[in-house]
Amino acid sequence: MVNRRTFIKSASTAGLVGLSGMAGCIGTFGKQAYKDGKVKFLMSPTEPQEQMMAQYTPIKKRLNNYIDAVDTVNMKYASDYSATLTALDSGTADVAESGPFAAALGVKNDRADIILQRHAYGTWTYYSVIITREDSDISSLKELKGKTVAFADPLSASGSLYPLYMLKQAGLSIPESPGDPKGADFTPKWSTHDKAYNALKSGQADAAGVGRFIVWDYDADDYVKGVKELDIRSEIPRAPIMVSPKLSDDEKEKITKAFTKAPDEMYYGADGKQDTDDDIWFDGVKKADASTYQPVVEVANKLGYGEDIFKN
Repeated sequence: MVNRRTFIKSASTAGLVGLSGMAGCIGTFGKQAYKDGKVKFLMSPTEPQEQMMAQYTPIKKRLNNYIDAVDTVNMKYASDYSATLTALDSGTADVAESGPFAAALGVKNDRADIILQRHAYGTWTYYSVIITREDSDISSLKELKGKTVAFADPLSASGSLYPLYMLKQAGLSIPESPGDPKGADFTPKWSTHDKAYNALKSGQADAAGVGRFIVWDYDADDYVKGVKELDIRSEIPRAPIMVSPKLSDDEKEKITKAFTKAPDEMYYGADGKQDTDDDIWFDGVKKADASTYQPVVEVANKLGYGEDIFKN
């Protein structure tokens, strides 16, 4: 397993963004690795919590049934990506989803190990978009100067890093660091993909930078009604699954195999039926490591996000 590769130059381990929300979502986890008979799994905060709990029910069962040493799987909804990295680093979580950028930072700072990349909708990559309402007069990114732009988590690749890169390429001044509005000539607001989209719909934001998956109608092969695209970036490596560096190599391998050897039914959601509303968003995995996400880190380098990126 490859980890601890060189990512963003001198990226700091101190002061990760958004730790204030951590206690409510992950504070009940134990402090030991899964040798205590429990696997602690953190879901990425990309969709509403109730919806994700239904989607991930078969994964919970799969881990519980596949790993002999496990009698309980505790599945929690993370408050944000920073809290996820902190939980993996401390051993209060064993397995977690994450965005590509957050995962790369986690490896760089010895907080996490990447074990898997996920596959969905026929590809191993996905899109980041900046959108506005279909009835908006805004037709280019340059017109977002002085406007409010909603983003997902500050550490999200498709919902923060890439949209900020698009805005910089369009000639706008971007924040000195994601999560802090200082330095931007627009008003950035960070939350989650779902909340950013809702902020756009409700008129609380003039545009939103999100993963295209949150606003794409896969049946119609087009954006959902009421949305128009301002800019797009493709070929972002799809999100990884990570494990705590405190797990043994054998524990990490067991978790890896639980996914790679899983039957298709693991992706069918709580009702166990394919092509229903609670199907999980991805349909396969493959082994991966830190190098898989180097393209994402290169974008961060182009933005100048370096040593102080995650200091408060």
